[in-house]
Amino acid sequence: MGKYIELTGSDFEATLSEGVSLVDFWAPWCGPCRMIAPVIEELAEDFDGKAKICKVNTDEEQDIAVKFGIRSIPTIMFFKNGEMVDQVVGAQSKAALAEKINALLA
Repeated sequence: MGKYIELTGSDFEATLSEGVSLVDFWAPWCGPCRMIAPVIEELAEDFDGKAKICKVNTDEEQDIAVKFGIRSIPTIMFFKNGEMVDQVVGAQSKAALAEKINALLA
């Protein structure tokens, strides 16, 4: 069973350095973030072994949020081999997120 990865400053770069990753920048007090949490968990299961599905709590990891210029949450970024290649802001459908991951895996 796939589980998303909770990223911190100490493992962020190493975790994203290889392959395809989705990173959900969120905070516990954010309503839309809580709305898409189940979608992120489903994606973690669907893409287990194919892509990394990660979350960054912007309250706890402000340095990462600042580095990537996160102004609104949820912000979802897509990485390929450590490089940010796409991003979306706001709650998204599972299908829309899966489509972006599949395009990067192709």
